[in-house]
Amino acid sequence: MITLPDLPYPHNALEPHISARTLEFHHGKHHQKYVDKANKFLEGSGLAGQSLEEIILKTAGDPARTSIFNNVAQVWNHTFYWQCMKPGGGGKPSGRVAEKIDSSFGSYDKFVEELKNAGTGQFGSGWAWLVASGDRLEVMKTPNAENPLHHGKTPLLTVDVWEHAYYLDYQNRRPDYLAAFIDELINWDFVKKNLAEASEKEAATS
Repeated sequence: MITLPDLPYPHNALEPHISARTLEFHHGKHHQKYVDKANKFLEGSGLAGQSLEEIILKTAGDPARTSIFNNVAQVWNHTFYWQCMKPGGGGKPSGRVAEKIDSSFGSYDKFVEELKNAGTGQFGSGWAWLVASGDRLEVMKTPNAENPLHHGKTPLLTVDVWEHAYYLDYQNRRPDYLAAFIDELINWDFVKKNLAEASEKEAATS
């Protein structure tokens, strides 16, 4: 049985950049709905009890299992997204993450430009990601419920650009939401942990 994870902070912790009202709807309504639908569609599928990652990889691209994929992937995506933010976050990272960003993009500013372009350039609903691909970092965007897992890349950071993620606070000003996410909210400690795990996996398979 898939369950709704708790937020890693109180509903009002990300204010004024993301309001408590947005998180109450986004987490308590939207994320919960994906959990409920995922459990419903998993009944009798032979996939119940497997990890979200396993289910995503087994159902991606299978037209007969689109409903399972969409809802399970959205459960995973949202759980990951909540951890990508923290109160007092954002700004330029340090240490290994900063080094990898500089070597992969040329500079932190270039990375920010690419992430903003991915987020604003995603037509309709979707996600913008920082991923590890081999020994380099890349920015990518995915539509709807898709994520980097079934594209063979390791997610390090994501920003949700579905309208329900920002519309109560920013209306149609998606660039303003992206700027607030990058400058004020990114949890670089979470990115650092993901990068370390990705590097260990890369070393183990090389």
